[in-house]
Amino acid sequence: MRGLVIKTTGLWYEVKSEGAIHVARLRGKFKLEEKKTTNPIAVGDWVTIEPNDQATDEWIITEIHQRENYIVRQSPRKKGHDHIMASNVDQALIFFTFKSPRTSIGFIDRVLVTLEAYRIPAFILLNKTDLYSKEELENWNQITDVYRKIGYQVDKTSLTKDPTDLTKYLEGKTTLLIGHSGTGKSSLINNEVPEVHQTTSEISSFADKGIHTTTFAEMFFIDESTGLIDTPGIKELGLAEVEPDELDHYFPEMRVHLGQCKFHDCRHTEEPNCVIKQAVENGEIAFFRYESYLSMLMGEDNRR
Repeated sequence: MRGLVIKTTGLWYEVKSEGAIHVARLRGKFKLEEKKTTNPIAVGDWVTIEPNDQATDEWIITEIHQRENYIVRQSPRKKGHDHIMASNVDQALIFFTFKSPRTSIGFIDRVLVTLEAYRIPAFILLNKTDLYSKEELENWNQITDVYRKIGYQVDKTSLTKDPTDLTKYLEGKTTLLIGHSGTGKSSLINNEVPEVHQTTSEISSFADKGIHTTTFAEMFFIDESTGLIDTPGIKELGLAEVEPDELDHYFPEMRVHLGQCKFHDCRHTEEPNCVIKQAVENGEIAFFRYESYLSMLMGEDNRR
């Protein structure tokens, strides 16, 4: 029987099939294209399940179907391994907050590069607008101009105070929710799927960081054609499957200039006659985006 994985809890999976939810586990050991991953199955996967003859109300996953796409990050717990965040998604909604907790531009740009690598559209949402000063909102408008110019959708809201109707962005799609703990992922789910009653996190006054409330990835349904995939809050995002010599391809504003530098293998750092550096000097490429590129290229930590 074919089903959709809607929740992962380590060794067990919840699979939606023919209107029912079945608890299932893997049969034997699975490998995903011989890659080192901490989870062979992710929320969003289509699988084949069959009843376990030796246990009541337990099912066995016998096959993982071919994925249309997936999003992967470096595993924060197991060195040298990757972690699949979700599969078969139509878009990703990135939560941005200036405070409680603070989201860095470096983090946003790492998420965008990851999504570009897997050809998944991104939508950036500024949440908690009721907490910000006039100067902070003006800063957001400047950031907005940059991201809109290079093709990303952006919007702002206060999900707990005066939520914006996000139906036009979500309807008929499977959307992956990405952001630090406390940025509003659970609040969005509570607004869109009230019967779920997701726990929202408090913010640590010491570090201005969210406290994890979502432990495992899970998919919720607004209707039969609209799904939201909630993921545990991400503190840092380690890039996976992105090589240094292809990084510039995942910056849309750089991509249009590729092939025009003096050297065909130009990394856009110290090389002479670099079109990308010239575009930064001319204001065609935002300096903060170029900084993000250099940070990723050099393998620096993204907590700036």
